[in-house]
Amino acid sequence: MIRSMTGFGTAEGPIGGSRVSVELRSVNHRFFNPSIKLPTPFLAWEGEVRELLRQRIARGHVTVFVRIDQSTAAGAVAIDEARFAWYATELRRLQQAHGVEGSVDVGTILRLPEVVRVTREEEVVGEGTAAELLAVVEGAVAAMQTMRANEGARLAAVVGERLALIEAAVARIAARAPERLAGQRQRLQERVAELTGGVGIDPQRLAHEVVLLADKLDVGEELDRFAAHIAAFRETLQGGATEPVGKRLGFLLQELLREANTTGSKANDATMLGEVVAIKEELERIREQVENLE
Repeated sequence: MIRSMTGFGTAEGPIGGSRVSVELRSVNHRFFNPSIKLPTPFLAWEGEVRELLRQRIARGHVTVFVRIDQSTAAGAVAIDEARFAWYATELRRLQQAHGVEGSVDVGTILRLPEVVRVTREEEVVGEGTAAELLAVVEGAVAAMQTMRANEGARLAAVVGERLALIEAAVARIAARAPERLAGQRQRLQERVAELTGGVGIDPQRLAHEVVLLADKLDVGEELDRFAAHIAAFRETLQGGATEPVGKRLGFLLQELLREANTTGSKANDATMLGEVVAIKEELERIREQVENLE
């Protein structure tokens, strides 16, 4: 399956005594390049998260954000009722013992040490495990891969359309090549006649020069390699590969560009050169899309 390197995915799940959310974002990169941002209680599991991502994602800069639900994490407030009751009893006893008037104020008791307690992240996570975290990360990866696959299918369709334009241009070059060669032969004969001023020239020597010219201008091998590379490119796009194909497509693009340059250097014909320029423009458009593929 062809996938884009651009994607986004989220998932939520329980870890120990809390709930966490995982958010993944990926953008283009030549290699697999993860950036993992974990809350303090999960830092010890960064290696496991990195390995999971490495197994699921071949290329791209992937950023992972893991957050603990604040309703069950840091900031959760608990009142120690036993300590509250002890303070209330002691305050009343002191009032009676020392003849202090007034009632015991709840607000005053709540401000006393260790009556109100803020729960730390580590305590809320409790007995959470790396397996629980990986399960949530796996869900986010699956969501992101679905998005990347959808985007990859769209990019593959665009690339296929551009490839068809290149194939049509190559076909026009193949049709033009024999006409161009005949024209070059005719021009050579006329030029020789002009230079010799009507003096006879050895027909065998002229035929030899025509053969050399034909060999110099022949683009048959380039056209054959064009066809082979285009077929390999299309097979890679449509073959349902299980492995990432971005690097292979990039290599085939280099080979196609090489054939275009060689064909252009041999063309010596305005029509063929125009087709070569059109091919190189389409190759550049394809390259921009292929750089987004995993």
